[in-house]
Amino acid sequence: MKNSAYLKKYVENHPNNKMAWYLLGKEYEQSGQEGKAHYCYIQAGSVYEAFEASKIPEDLWMGYEAGILQESRRQEQRSRLVRKAGFILLLLLFLWLPSAQAPGKIAATVPEIPAPGHAETVSEESKPDQLITEADTSPAPTEPVKVSPKFTAIGYVPGGRGVTGDIGRLLQGSETDGGYEVVLGMGKQGKWLNWSHKMPVVYGIQSLGHGQTSVQSYDPAACLCKPPDSKHLKAEAGEWIKRQESLAVLSSAMLRYKEKNGKWPVSLDELTRPFPDNWLAGTNDHMKEAFGPLKREFALRDQQAGGSEAGSGESRGPKGKKANDGDRFFTQPLEVIVDTSNYRLAVVSGSVILRSYRVGLGGDKTPEGTFHISDKVINPNGKSDGEFGSRGMQLSDTNYAIHGTNEPDSIGADESLGCVRMGKKDVEELFDLLPVGTKVTIGKGGLPDQNLVPAERFTLGDRQDQSNPHRTYRWLH
Repeated sequence: MKNSAYLKKYVENHPNNKMAWYLLGKEYEQSGQEGKAHYCYIQAGSVYEAFEASKIPEDLWMGYEAGILQESRRQEQRSRLVRKAGFILLLLLFLWLPSAQAPGKIAATVPEIPAPGHAETVSEESKPDQLITEADTSPAPTEPVKVSPKFTAIGYVPGGRGVTGDIGRLLQGSETDGGYEVVLGMGKQGKWLNWSHKMPVVYGIQSLGHGQTSVQSYDPAACLCKPPDSKHLKAEAGEWIKRQESLAVLSSAMLRYKEKNGKWPVSLDELTRPFPDNWLAGTNDHMKEAFGPLKREFALRDQQAGGSEAGSGESRGPKGKKANDGDRFFTQPLEVIVDTSNYRLAVVSGSVILRSYRVGLGGDKTPEGTFHISDKVINPNGKSDGEFGSRGMQLSDTNYAIHGTNEPDSIGADESLGCVRMGKKDVEELFDLLPVGTKVTIGKGGLPDQNLVPAERFTLGDRQDQSNPHRTYRWLH
């Protein structure tokens, strides 16, 4: 504990220095004061995470500690010199005072010389003639205002390892926005992040004003504590997740419409017309509410980009704090990846997997390459239990499609003539998720072998006629 006094003094003068808090925690831990050590580690936040989760040479942080201790000693010496100088000035002032004036009154009007770093705390104390009471300083009582939290999501491993960069991005600007942001944790599978309806609450970020931000971990393994109850946050997170899926589908449809027609849709009705103009399979309240703001957002992006690439939607993937995208989490259009090596079809946005389904394929008969959904048809055989099932999505100008099947046992096997077969619930959800024009990539490898399907499926309402009685489909099922 030989250095704890200096470190304690240093963090008093520099409360935002997380490294100093971390080193002080180490001192307490070595002396067996676990409670104090845990408090310091909580204050250290991401610095504690980074050092505890990585193999950093001991001499590196020992050198940093030595620098802090040296600076603390210098400040202590300067503080002593200032106090000595103040005492000398006080003594000289007393010697020069007229003898008729009582020294007690003079002493009462001389402000105490503050130690460095505490100037702001003694400004009122230096006014002895002004009586300060609790009534003068206490603000008038006000009714508490409930502020709904904002939500976002990051890739997260239990214990919080490797999230320092994401947390740093989230903290940018949070010192001044005055809000509370809840961070959900997406599971990691290699390069992929898993979107789920059951993502846990992992962090809460609260702006305290005056350039200060508080970060609360909700993961006991990360904070070494018993975190607050997050049940109410999970309920709100569920609604946020559903809204983000709707915004992803709507924005993707608008972008694909722009790619084909060279202009943005004027109204939501232009995306929900009968076949073959059924860009969307239907709508919901989130889409109706968001269409106008999204249209203005895309129009503004057109102006800023000179209209050259505004319709591509090629912005960065979700990495914490985003700019100029309203409250949308998914800033890249939805795409489909079919991995023929493990019979997987995934709906992705950037590096995030929103859904992963088990599918049936045709072995070497299933074509590899890049396609786009050209037709979306309900009951492509004229009935819901035909060989193509209740939904079909044609791949470009080919005889291949993603469709349902009346042979559910063929899922996970190579029994088709080249098409992608799906179970009834899966293909019906996919039909609602994917707009016309969605990019589909078929190849070997690239997807984790996992099911990623929510208990409550994504379903759109206000559906239009999406059958095609004028054509008999001959896909290679």
